[in-house]
Amino acid sequence: MFDYIKGLLTAKNFPYCTIECNNIGYLLLVNYRTIQTLPELNSEVKIYLKLIHKEDSMTLCGFNNKQDRIIFDILTSVSGIGTKVAFALLDEFETNELINAVIEQDYKSISRTKGIGPKMAQKIVLEIKDKLTKMDMTAELISSKSKYDDISNETITQAITVLQSLGYEKNEYQSAIETALSALKKDDAQELIKETLKILSIF
Repeated sequence: MFDYIKGLLTAKNFPYCTIECNNIGYLLLVNYRTIQTLPELNSEVKIYLKLIHKEDSMTLCGFNNKQDRIIFDILTSVSGIGTKVAFALLDEFETNELINAVIEQDYKSISRTKGIGPKMAQKIVLEIKDKLTKMDMTAELISSKSKYDDISNETITQAITVLQSLGYEKNEYQSAIETALSALKKDDAQELIKETLKILSIF
């Protein structure tokens, strides 16, 4: 129903912020990491939205970027994971770190999040790992691997997996990941993902 809102930031009192657009103030529920990155009051901001509709309430959740919103949707698809716990995970991890933890089945790291024990961490991995890894993996970038001799196929493949899991199409991420590869100083999948997402967030 809503994709994003662009307007003036008129209030930020964790866990809420208010965005004024066309003389209407929209109250958004946000996580701590998001509110920490918001600019000064009366600055123009763009926040991505997710409407949570329950029988007795409607809540607009706000996110800095599309990636966080997608991961939020995936997390809340797990039974027992609501808005509060999903936001706690997004506070504990950057998007690419959380995805990597799930793909690598790092239950221990996930369970350090407040409100999530070892059993819930295992449940999260079991229920959403396939959603992150069952992608149409191609070799479009690996085929040009000779240009990046210091970067392993595994690193590039993992980066593509993450980008596809976030909903990016080949025509969206290919140029960005190639730019990130050219600047990458070590064979590190998380660093490649992080730099690619930075480039994508500019556009």
